[in-house]
Amino acid sequence: MELNQKLMKYIRTVEPYVPGEQPQTKVIKLNTNENPYPPAPGVKQAMKEVDTDKLRLYPDPAAETLVSVLAEAHQVGKDQIFVGVGSDDVLAMCFLTFFNSDKQILFPDITYSFYKVWAELYRIPYECPKLDSDFRIVKEDYDRENGGIIFPNPNAPTAIYEDVSFVEEILAHNRDVIVIVDEAYIDFAGKSAVELIDRYDNLIVVQTFSKSRSMAGMRIGYAISNPALIRYLNDVKYSFNSYTINQLSLVCGVAAVKDRAYFEETTSHIIETREWAKQKLAQLGFEFPDAKANFIFAKHPKYDAGELFEALKKEQIYVRHWNSERISQYLRITVGTREEMEKLFTVLEKICS
Repeated sequence: MELNQKLMKYIRTVEPYVPGEQPQTKVIKLNTNENPYPPAPGVKQAMKEVDTDKLRLYPDPAAETLVSVLAEAHQVGKDQIFVGVGSDDVLAMCFLTFFNSDKQILFPDITYSFYKVWAELYRIPYECPKLDSDFRIVKEDYDRENGGIIFPNPNAPTAIYEDVSFVEEILAHNRDVIVIVDEAYIDFAGKSAVELIDRYDNLIVVQTFSKSRSMAGMRIGYAISNPALIRYLNDVKYSFNSYTINQLSLVCGVAAVKDRAYFEETTSHIIETREWAKQKLAQLGFEFPDAKANFIFAKHPKYDAGELFEALKKEQIYVRHWNSERISQYLRITVGTREEMEKLFTVLEKICS
């Protein structure tokens, strides 16, 4: 049915975020940056021990147990942690809470594409400074009047990590606006900007359980900042939906944070496999920025990325491809298990021989 134009005048329309394909058949899935290893053993045990009678009750709106273990893990106060339904939910709340001036917010032209969606959804003006020819953020481009700044570190889909001193320079030149550092992939990279929280009252760091903690299906994300900004985030959350984290996610999230040894073991496996995969890609003639996430952003000078994408898909290997300006010749390849990556390279060797 075609809606009449007078009706359309009152409808908020937006170009939605397009997630990676989620095939339901058995494939090698290297397209959405999920962790190839299962969650910590304690998570499985926690699920077995859940009192299902509690599911009839609303969960704790303050997510006290989860907030407590996260605060301890990051050595901050409980009033410095905000939790939400995945980091997407947390970031959306941040946009709604903190980006409210008539000035343009800034984020890179090649980055997580959800930023543009939220900006348009909430009618936030924005500008996207271009990454340089090596796909790096040009920090001087953020040294100007703006309504706020957000960028991932490591960036996505480039996998490039900037050290804490780089982040601090952006913060130091933007003391009067909120700066959000999206650290979805920080556990595969280097130091976190969390160490700057006490020095910069305008900093918010956002992390997730979806990548390094193998819990994309549980949808747990969180922000770390000073108590004042966390309080404002909670005010908006409680005005929108008080019960964002369900009972099962609370229990499993606590178990995941407590098992530090398993987290470190699986993260180190992924980093080790990533470094090996970078060598293999280079031997096949691929070019890529130095990846510091759980994925590699690669192109081959002799083969079209779209054709490579389709050829891999025919072999039941899914990677991510965007037919977008500047990156149409790149594939984003999630780091899977060693066995999965060996199968990927078996196919690539046939294609690129």
